[in-house]
Amino acid sequence: MRYKRVLLKLSGEILGGSSKHGIDPDATMRIAKEISAARKEGVDIAIVVGGGNIFRGLAGTQLGFDRVAGDYMGMLATVINALAMQVVLEGIGVHTRVLSAITVEQVCERFIRRRAIRHLEKGRVIILAGGTGNPYFTTDTAAALRAVEIGAEVILKGTKVDGVYSEDPMKNPDAQRFDRITYEDVLNRNLRVMDATAVAMARENDIHVIVFNIMEYGNFLKILRGEKVGTSVGKNP
Repeated sequence: MRYKRVLLKLSGEILGGSSKHGIDPDATMRIAKEISAARKEGVDIAIVVGGGNIFRGLAGTQLGFDRVAGDYMGMLATVINALAMQVVLEGIGVHTRVLSAITVEQVCERFIRRRAIRHLEKGRVIILAGGTGNPYFTTDTAAALRAVEIGAEVILKGTKVDGVYSEDPMKNPDAQRFDRITYEDVLNRNLRVMDATAVAMARENDIHVIVFNIMEYGNFLKILRGEKVGTSVGKNP
């Protein structure tokens, strides 16, 4: 395998499946099977989950919610998704631990860097919930931060599209798809790969980001084996 330790970023919408809302058992199981196959190959896997399928903090402001309260509600939504992912993974024999940046001690552990690394060393998949634990930061930023903390070699952002485009390919069928692109191009062109804070953190720590379609079974393992899938983002991608 090309990578020994990776961080997989999953949006809440991915777990929501075709409806994008709630938790879709089929979509969650499909992802879990890919993770299980990768774990059997000896890859250390950390997962950061979003919560957009349940509640998104920014959406709350449109309803008149206070932004800080809305963001904390979004963090709690990521805990729900993390627990769902844990149940499905353990149901197929994958040992996991859920670690949260916010304290929910009845259902998961508090995120502590050394503890997270120790779980990985013991062969467990860790599912990281609660974002960064702070409002005004997205789970993309949490993914970049955790990747740095645990020593991940790459951030794999699983999406419903097959890479990074110059525009939304759903709205413009003529949008250009990139095989490789630099952090600077992503920031300068305001491409919606990850938020600017996350991209800047990845750039500062020289961690590659690969954006790929996780809905196509087998893509996750292909990347881990070094095959070219999706779009690579880096200093010299």
